[in-house]
Amino acid sequence: MSKLWGGRFEGQTDALVEQLGESVSYDARLAPWDIRGSIAHARMLGDRGIIKKGDAQKIIRGLKAIAKDIEHGKLKWDTALEDVHTNIEVALVKKIGDAGKRLHTGRSRNDQIATDVRLWLRDQVDTILEELVVLQTALVDFAEAHIDVILPGFTHMQHAQPVLFAHHILAYFEMFKRDRERFHQLRDRVNILPLGSAAMAGTPYPIDRKQVAKELGFAGISANSMDAVSDRDYQIEFCAAASMVMMHLSRMSEELILWSSPGFNFVEIGDAFTTGSSIMPQKKNPDVAELVRGKVGRVYGDLSAILTMVKGLPLTYNRDLQEDKEALFDASDTVQLCLAVFANMIPSITVNADSMAAATRQGFMEATDMADYLVTQGMPFREAHGVIGRIVLHCTREGLTLPELDLDLLQGYSPLFKHDIFKVLTPQAIVGRRNNPGGTAPARVKQALKQARKSL
Repeated sequence: MSKLWGGRFEGQTDALVEQLGESVSYDARLAPWDIRGSIAHARMLGDRGIIKKGDAQKIIRGLKAIAKDIEHGKLKWDTALEDVHTNIEVALVKKIGDAGKRLHTGRSRNDQIATDVRLWLRDQVDTILEELVVLQTALVDFAEAHIDVILPGFTHMQHAQPVLFAHHILAYFEMFKRDRERFHQLRDRVNILPLGSAAMAGTPYPIDRKQVAKELGFAGISANSMDAVSDRDYQIEFCAAASMVMMHLSRMSEELILWSSPGFNFVEIGDAFTTGSSIMPQKKNPDVAELVRGKVGRVYGDLSAILTMVKGLPLTYNRDLQEDKEALFDASDTVQLCLAVFANMIPSITVNADSMAAATRQGFMEATDMADYLVTQGMPFREAHGVIGRIVLHCTREGLTLPELDLDLLQGYSPLFKHDIFKVLTPQAIVGRRNNPGGTAPARVKQALKQARKSL
């Protein structure tokens, strides 16, 4: 590893150790945020008289020039200099001379990297929040476009009760709504400035941390220098929130995969989001949904990696913490990509309402409502449950559905059955009766759609 900072070493670092210790190959992406933090730090140093104002101005101009060099691909990253910070500082000294050596006054790479990552992560959270809104909007549009469609609801992957398709889609809207809440809460904890903690004990220079925080848009400053440079709980929380998003995307992916199969034939995913087979010309594979479902594992792995890295570290900074960034970057990149592709895929989906309607006539989904009917006639629910169970058993033996039974047969099981029982057995009637808040009745679902739209 680099001996650039210090004169106590006589020997050279082993080449493999340099390879082990370098991070610029992946943390170079933090350069824009590193430069933002350094500009704010330099301005504060000049304002406080810690360094000359002229030097501070030179540093700021030099950093802005380096930012342009990076943007245009002119800065060559040197792995021998280990990390993004050192590469930029060396480039600064080459550009403006000795004034560049004063930039690091009153700070350490420990609080510098913590600041860079918080700045970067805050922007990623904002992007993810925007992408969640885009996806939720696509879901609301999708649900509204199919407000009259009814499909089977499932428990244990068995036909349970009919529900509005829009109600089913809005279940995912609610999941992503909670994801947004988690990221909003996380953002408050990310938005704290660690700069000024220095290596781990603070700095003797008369710095103004609040000035730096204000310039960088942080809501506050860290309360404990040791905690600020050594903990990564905000990264763990980010990966946990990202894992939750991916889990929700995976559940919806699983349903789209099932629904698009010939056994269901509920939906057809657009050509732009499906692929063919190398040998079977009839195939239209839901690869996008499968890939999203598969990528959940890597985000879970990112969460596990950072949790495992931090769990045994004594205070304060340890070099292990360098290993946080690749997992964090991967989690952010993966969730952003999957959210974006999913939001684009939703409008491509064609709904097969006829197949869904046909499926509602399978699996005796009228059974609960038949039991409820007997309850309205005065029979205790547990007794009604048993009566309907025996009727279903008869149907399974005879190959019949519940609506195909005649009144005489039903009255053989209970005299409480009347002619109006058959009005109970349509999917529309079953759905319409679930008219409590949160239920699948059309009126409730239309209210939920309005509320969903308003929340966006």
